[in-house]
Order: sequence, then structure tokens, then C-alpha cells
Amino acid sequence: MALPNPHEPCLTPPPRQYYYYHILSWPQLLHVADAGHGTIVGYVLAKMDDEPAAGAAAHGHVTSLAVARTHRRLGVASALMAASHAAMRDVFGAAYASLHVRVGNAAAVRLYTKTLGYAVHDVEAKYYADGEDAYDMRKELVPGGTARRPRSGRGG
Repeated sequence: MALPNPHEPCLTPPPRQYYYYHILSWPQLLHVADAGHGTIVGYVLAKMDDEPAAGAAAHGHVTSLAVARTHRRLGVASALMAASHAAMRDVFGAAYASLHVRVGNAAAVRLYTKTLGYAVHDVEAKYYADGEDAYDMRKELVPGGTARRPRSGRGG
């Protein structure tokens, strides 16, 4: 598989071993958008929670989504995320999907909330190496999925 063009900032890939771990563990959760002739213009890389809490619903996590500037606002991100969500739900039985996004990335927050139906679950302080906070966002993949804030330990 050809990796995205590292010269375009939004498509700079994580280290190769990161890709390999995800591809080998959850190959159904890597999707690419090809503009033809092997030109990758976007990708989504996701995984399943491999250490779920006892009794917790299975859930997927989107680790990376990128679309080339030339192909934004054309539905590429929506199509990639739809494919990832479907695989999480249909292949792995995920009740919901989660992701992290920089609090200051207004365009991404708008995409996730307005277009893709995610909601802010929590804020993780200083999540990124530069100290910026992240929204922990979630989206139910099945009706009644457990994307809502977990209840405190008082039964049910």
C-alpha cells in the first residue's frame, strides 16, 4: 500500500510501525480514498479498544483521519468514516466509536459534530505533546450504544 504524501501536512503519516500494528490487528478498519492511478487523497486509520473495562461495550477508536486539501468538502471524510464505522459495528460488534480532536481545531470539531454526528464526551487536559487539550468525542453506532458518559459506580 502506498503511504500518503508526507509533503502535505495533513497527510503526514504516523511512524510506519504504527500503521503496521493497526493493519495487522484490525485490517478492516483502514480505509483509503484513491483519486485514481494510485493517488491516495485521504485515509482513516482506526482500531478496536483492545483493553475494554469489564462489562463495557465494545468500541472502536479513530486514530487518524486525513484528506488532502484538494479533496476536502467533497464527502471524502464522510465516506471514509462511514466505512470505518460500518466495519467497527458489523465486523467487531462495536456499540460506539470514539476519537480525540484538538479543542482549537474548529474545522475538525465542526466536521465531527455537524456532519458525522459525534458529541463531546469529555475534555482531556494537555492531551497533546504541545499541551493543547483534546475533546474525547463519541458516536453511537447502534441504537442504545454506550457512547454516553458512563454512570458512577452506583449500580445500573
